Amino acid sequence: MNYIDQVQTFLDVPSDKPKIIVIYGPTGSGKTAMSIDIAKMLDTEIISTDSRQIFKYMDIGTGKITQDEMQWVPHHMLDIVTPDQEYSVWDFKREAITVINRLHAENKIPMLVWWTALYIDSLIYDFALEESSNKDDELRVELESILAEKWSEALYKILQDIDPEYAPEIHPNNSRYVMRAIEVKKLTGKSKWEFKGNRESVYDVLFLTPYAWDREALYERINNREEQIVRWWLIDEVKVLLGMWYDKNSFGMKSIWYEEVLSYLDGDISLEQAISEVQQNSRRYAKRQLTRFRKYW
Repeated sequence: MNYIDQVQTFLDVPSDKPKIIVIYGPTGSGKTAMSIDIAKMLDTEIISTDSRQIFKYMDIGTGKITQDEMQWVPHHMLDIVTPDQEYSVWDFKREAITVINRLHAENKIPMLVWWTALYIDSLIYDFALEESSNKDDELRVELESILAEKWSEALYKILQDIDPEYAPEIHPNNSRYVMRAIEVKKLTGKSKWEFKGNRESVYDVLFLTPYAWDREALYERINNREEQIVRWWLIDEVKVLLGMWYDKNSFGMKSIWYEEVLSYLDGDISLEQAISEVQQNSRRYAKRQLTRFRKYW
C-alpha cells in the first residue's frame, strides 16, 4: 500500500483521539518530499521536530528545508531562537502543542516531521517535563568546563556512569542534551526515562516512512553527501556564524557538524579529519535513528 492509500485508510477509521501524522526516516531518505505531498493533500501544516532547526542562521548543518522546498506549505518550529539562546524540550512542547491544538480546532490533521526522538515523544506521549526543567547554574558551569577542557567524550562518559539507561538515547556529540540529562539525574535523582509518564499516545498516530535503503547503502550516501556539504557550504556557514559572534560556547553550536568544523577552523584538526569525523558522527546518528524507527516499522 502506498503512503497516499495509507493516509486515506487512516482518515477513514474513526477514533476517539485527535489524529496526527508523523513522518520519520534517516537524513536524506525523502521525508521532505513525502511530507509536502501529504500536507498538500490534506491542506494542513507541518511541525518540524528537529532540536537544531529551531536555531536561526544554522541552515546547512541542520539540513533545514528551504523556502522553495516548502512549496507554500506552512512550517512551524523553525528559526525561533538565536544560537546563543537555550531552548529546552519543555519550551518546544509548549509552543508546538499550541500549533497542534489550533490545527485540530480547524479540523486539520497536524503533521510532525521527525528528527529528534525526544521532541516527538514529548508531543505524542504524556511526559512530565515540567519537573525536569529545574536548573543549577553551578552544575552547568562545571559541565561546561568539562566540555571545554576534555571534550564531549568525557561529558558523555559521565552520563553513561550515572544514567546508563538513558545515555543511549542521546548522540555522544550532542553536548547540550548530554548536559541536560546529567542535570536532570543529579538534580532530581531520576533518569529522564522516569519523566516519560504514560507511554500510550494521547493521539491517534499514523507513522509513515519513505526509508527503503539497507544500512550500508545509507552509510555510503551519508559519506558522499557529508563530504560535499562540509567542503562547499558548511565551512562558509560557520564562518558567517563566527562573524556574528556565535562560537563554540553558544548553545546551538554545541552539536554535530558544527563542533567538527569549529575544531577545523580553530586549527585543532585538519579539514580531512573534520570531514571524517562528520561522516562518522552522521553514521552513528543514522544508526541510532534506525534503532528508534524499528518500533514503528
